[in-house]
Amino acid sequence: QLPTLTVSLSLPLSLGGIAGGIEICITFPTEYVKTQLQLDEKANPPRYKGIVDCVKQTVDGHGVRGLYRGLSSLLYGSIPKAAVRFGMFEFLSNKMRDENGKLDSTRGLFCGLGAGMAEAVVVVCPMETVKVKFIHDQSSANPKYRGFFHGVREIIRTEGLRGTYQGLTATVLKQGSNQAIRFYVMTSLRNWYKGDDPNKVINPLVTGAFGAFAGAVSVFGNTPLDVIKTRMQGLEAHKYKSTLDCAVKIMKHEGPKAFYKGTVPRLGRVCMDVAIVFIIYEEVVKVLNKVWKTD
Repeated sequence: QLPTLTVSLSLPLSLGGIAGGIEICITFPTEYVKTQLQLDEKANPPRYKGIVDCVKQTVDGHGVRGLYRGLSSLLYGSIPKAAVRFGMFEFLSNKMRDENGKLDSTRGLFCGLGAGMAEAVVVVCPMETVKVKFIHDQSSANPKYRGFFHGVREIIRTEGLRGTYQGLTATVLKQGSNQAIRFYVMTSLRNWYKGDDPNKVINPLVTGAFGAFAGAVSVFGNTPLDVIKTRMQGLEAHKYKSTLDCAVKIMKHEGPKAFYKGTVPRLGRVCMDVAIVFIIYEEVVKVLNKVWKTD
């Protein structure tokens, strides 16, 4: 189980969010490429031949800065997302631990599911919708968004607040399964590593390796949901009547392989993301529990 925090969650969650922000700045180009490949439909025909071609076309047309289109929406959302995710996980796990304070992997899965669903509704859906619209807008003939705040104003002006909550069902399913898988794997690996010694200290590098593995498992487990979410949040989302309709049309027009578009760039970003966030979170919690140790 994750370390139990005996002081306010606000400081470690803020630090975890800042760490997530730094990680996003480093790895966002992989997120950009993943999103472009997922938006690229066979029916159009496809604009990109692969990862390298997508990077080349973007840099040729917009410079290196083009690979960071949509970064601001993820950056502004990183701290509240981390706060909601770990705050909800701590809340649920504290309710579900056994009499010895242990959280088994099955309960960890349900706590992760609750945390993922909460972050999807509160933070991730509007954040991801804005990000996808920004990235999709850049690939259009006449981009209309001049920056983050101008883009958000335009989206709300033309589509209302609902325009920032496109693909909510797909996002809840994606984030819920994301965190369920990651916390299940992390809890299982931590319990296995500690064995019969609940006080055994886990090296940060081991935590990072566990986190990277958990991230990889979640990528292979729910990339189809990520592809559907991206399509539902793009500028051509009006083509789909619902999440199910989107899935059916992708299968009909592009085949099952389309559900795993962008897997490679997503794998690189997610593994690093999950490893860094778990390391920072757990190490800060350990420090704070020593500094503000309570009876």
